[in-house]
Amino acid sequence: MLEELDQAAAVCGYVLVIASAAALFLKPLRDKVFGLKDISDGMKCLLRSDMLRMYYRHQEEGRIPRHERQNFEAEYAAYKALGGNSFMDDIYRDVCAWKVDA
Repeated sequence: MLEELDQAAAVCGYVLVIASAAALFLKPLRDKVFGLKDISDGMKCLLRSDMLRMYYRHQEEGRIPRHERQNFEAEYAAYKALGGNSFMDDIYRDVCAWKVDA
């Protein structure tokens, strides 16, 4: 009985290792087949565009309405989660230094 349980545990371990390896190697293929990289790149572009629009609209006065600041922070977090580069980091630091209007 114990031997059967050991064998079953070993088989489960092998299946887990094979499934993990398959997931690791299949993710790039899945992204390419379904165009997920293109979608991700498009989302980053839209997020960057909207953040820059807010930035340039309020840059001169150095203040931003609270709801726009919250949107900016959410968009920045999503941009970085999608692998956005450091281009927006300086913009984000500037916006964080602005006065927030109620």
